Amino acid sequence: MFYLLLFMIGIAAGTLGSLVGLGGGIITVPALIYLNRVFPEVFEISPQVAVGTSLIVIIFTGLSSTLSYMKLQKVDYRSGFIFFIGSGPGGIVGAWLNSYFNVETFLLYFGIFMLFVSTLLMLRNRIKPLEVKPGKHTITNNYTDHHGVEKMYGYHPPIAIIISFFVGMIGGLFGVGGGALMVPAMLLLFAFPPQIAVATSMLMILLSSITSSIAHISMNNIDWLLALILVPGAWFGGKLGVYINSKLESNTIVIILRIALLIIGFRLIYQGIS
Repeated sequence: MFYLLLFMIGIAAGTLGSLVGLGGGIITVPALIYLNRVFPEVFEISPQVAVGTSLIVIIFTGLSSTLSYMKLQKVDYRSGFIFFIGSGPGGIVGAWLNSYFNVETFLLYFGIFMLFVSTLLMLRNRIKPLEVKPGKHTITNNYTDHHGVEKMYGYHPPIAIIISFFVGMIGGLFGVGGGALMVPAMLLLFAFPPQIAVATSMLMILLSSITSSIAHISMNNIDWLLALILVPGAWFGGKLGVYINSKLESNTIVIILRIALLIIGFRLIYQGIS
């Protein structure tokens, strides 16, 4: 029964992660820490091991969903690899910083971080994206929204790399893959359409989770048995999330993302101070 529960957690993490581009760590990490408190006789897991194990699972969620988004032609490959230039090294730094957190501090800061991102999304329509004009030092793309109106999104690569470095650091620190911050950044700062932002985020998450995982493996922060049970569910959930994403309106995706971050943020803060 316990292993079936872990499998279901994998499905939930993979589905939500690929649906809104989070990677699934916002489900896996708090779930593992919570189960450790409820079933201490079954296994003992530290925040560091929860994060490291989550990142291994996110690799497979990222691979599963990225392959599916590729078939739907939603992935901006160039942007994904540019973001990885920053998020890869950032993930390694985050993995190193993770070793300095205890359980209560970890949960508290993780929860505050989730609420912060959710608040940003709530103010999304009031935040004006950075002005980007086609030119030699900018990257821009055009897309047509569901009303048939052609729009442009884009960014300055140096700014994007700096932001993605901190995104990767957050991912390596909290085991969330970085999408919890990168998707809002793409939506708010670079005017990405939500479905392109989610798909491109999953590509970046796949790449940065690999580098972060290597750092956590070197520090023995992986519970391989837990990862083995979680991965099949996360793989299936990754494909399910892509399917659901393709059926939803863009604003619906943002609303789901915001609600998910709010609920989990409050829950983590409660766990951290109780």
